[in-house]
Amino acid sequence: MSILEVKNLNLGFQTEEVFRQAIFDVSFNLEKGKMLSLVGESGCGKTMSAMSILGLIPKTARITGGEVCFNGENLLTKTQKEMQKIRGGKIALIPQDPMTSLNPLYTVGDQLLEVIKIHQGLSGDEALKKAKEAFDAVQIPAAQSRLKNYPHEFSGGMKQRAIIAMALACNAEILIADEPTTALDVTIQAQIMKLLNEIKINQATSILLITHDLALVSENADDIAVMYAGRIVETAPSAEFFNNPNHPYSKALLNSLPSFGADKLKTIKGQPPALSQIIDGCRFNPRCDFCTEVCTKNVPDLKPVAQNHLSACFLNDN
Repeated sequence: MSILEVKNLNLGFQTEEVFRQAIFDVSFNLEKGKMLSLVGESGCGKTMSAMSILGLIPKTARITGGEVCFNGENLLTKTQKEMQKIRGGKIALIPQDPMTSLNPLYTVGDQLLEVIKIHQGLSGDEALKKAKEAFDAVQIPAAQSRLKNYPHEFSGGMKQRAIIAMALACNAEILIADEPTTALDVTIQAQIMKLLNEIKINQATSILLITHDLALVSENADDIAVMYAGRIVETAPSAEFFNNPNHPYSKALLNSLPSFGADKLKTIKGQPPALSQIIDGCRFNPRCDFCTEVCTKNVPDLKPVAQNHLSACFLNDN
């Protein structure tokens, strides 16, 4: 059962000269109690797609079409006041940089209590009890004393745990984790992902994981949506994707991963297009080894290639 459905989302930016489209008909489903990973190179539109769900896009950005349905309701029709109740309370964001996400002037406990007061309506001892429970849930030791600490007294991994605690304290149904392990060492990365998986299993929380780290995805995600230059090019269950990747971009991404015994890393030729670059047809065609004339003129649709496996490539028509 889908808790979140993004349908044909289109978004662009107003520059000084013209309006530039950045996201093209993006569609994906997040199942209840599952982890969906949105993967792709930096700048492909992953974060902007996620921010569109929360209504946190820049002033220069504009959504020009599509739907974002949370429990059957289109969030794009909600007012800012209505979205404020949903953000944090129903859908929580674990931002990309834990180092700058907490206000250095207030204790971590004060910031957590403020979130609990706003979204749970609790205060006093009840709010404090909820805050301690949230810290315990994310395995921050000595919760009573750590609530009194300032952000600079927390390590990067502990800051990330505190941010996750804020989401848990509000009983969020969806966590949007935007590169949650960025700037953390490998050991702490594993701990954070283990924590997110425990939250998913124990609380049936749905997680949208945004990352470019395919190794991280292979070990944690239930489903995968691959994004390239503002378009979804492939969606599949995780095991199916890693065993039978279909789209040339997906295959190129997997081939570029380090492997034991390889003489050198394989690379994807060229580079992702700039926002100002207009590409007709499939947006991957300038970098694709299998490009044909039809790829330069028409945009391929996402079509089934196996059970629950969709890919947008004209090679599948042959």
